Amino acid sequence: GRQQCRISDQDTDGKNSTASSNDFSDPVYKEIAITNGYINRMTRDELRSKLAEFKLETRGVKDVLKKRLKNYYKKQKLMQKEPINGDSYYDYICVVDFEATCEEGNPPEFTHEIIEFPIVLLNTHTLEIEDTFQQYVKPEINPKLSNFCISLTGITQDIVDKADTFPQVLQNVIDWMRQRELGTKYSYSMLTDGSWDMSKFLSIQCRISRIKYPSFAKKWINIRKSYGNFYKVPRNQTKLTIMLEKLGMNYDGRPHSGLDDSKNIARIAIRMLQDGCELRVNERMHAGQLMTVSSSAPLEGAPAPQMPRYRN
Repeated sequence: GRQQCRISDQDTDGKNSTASSNDFSDPVYKEIAITNGYINRMTRDELRSKLAEFKLETRGVKDVLKKRLKNYYKKQKLMQKEPINGDSYYDYICVVDFEATCEEGNPPEFTHEIIEFPIVLLNTHTLEIEDTFQQYVKPEINPKLSNFCISLTGITQDIVDKADTFPQVLQNVIDWMRQRELGTKYSYSMLTDGSWDMSKFLSIQCRISRIKYPSFAKKWINIRKSYGNFYKVPRNQTKLTIMLEKLGMNYDGRPHSGLDDSKNIARIAIRMLQDGCELRVNERMHAGQLMTVSSSAPLEGAPAPQMPRYRN
């Protein structure tokens, strides 16, 4: 029942379609195409009225409302055609948004170290935040936080001084994930706001801590890419605050708190799933390099988390 968020996706409005040409001999797809044509011509007020009629969310810009209504009709028609297999998607999404040491202007030679490791556990069946994890991390290379970093993140020197070092926090993360049976009983995927959390911050931190990159974080959903592809907006409109605004939501909490950022990212993910998007892995690390994962790749959950070995 969810549409994949991929670059090649186009609305089925009679001009472009993700369906093959054979599908268009099927009356259901012709019906969907005709309906989408009507939706394209509706005003924002008409869209909101129709969404309200179906008890769907009415907040968001016009393009978001159109996408929401189209996906609702498409889902209804396809469900009539054949039952949806509910077991073919991740059971959980783990939203992560690290906070790291920083200086004003971030000079190129500065080494960023993770100082907050949050996880928000999103249940894709109930579309609710089921649990959260948060621990602060003691930096090793630059143990003294800059005033800029303290002001930006709200993380004080006292907090990091009392915190565990990264390997211990990572072990605590893995224990927490195992207790929730992620990768064993339940399938799951990691999700981040952009590429940097995994490809830069986690990669650098693992080198600093002399541990191998954890296997469970080698693939993830970059929600900025998913959002841009699904709602057909340019990449410069996929910052966290802009995504919230376009979906008709306000930021909850303190910006640049890792846990609050993660909760807000999870709210965007929930809305996208409600709107018919199938959030799926679209980025990965391979041999230390950031790579794109094709939308046609098989949908596989992340492995059961294990503590990585120390580097020689």
